Amino acid sequence: MTAASERDNLDLAATAQEIADGAQAGSIDHAAAASVAITCATTRDAAHARAVLDGLTPDEVRQAALELFDRLAAPAE
Repeated sequence: MTAASERDNLDLAATAQEIADGAQAGSIDHAAAASVAITCATTRDAAHARAVLDGLTPDEVRQAALELFDRLAAPAE
């Protein structure tokens, strides 16, 4: 069951795409945000998206993508 404060994958994908659009092309931030956007748009829920992101390479992009995903998916306080 999804808590009301949690964002769904399509919302996460849209936010990540906005971040990717604002990042410098070719940067780690751009690669990470684009990866989060694509992954969230193509997975069924946050747990599935995080598991997929955990398999990204290279390591720098994986770490940046996981940090971004965790920040975006954190419940609003």
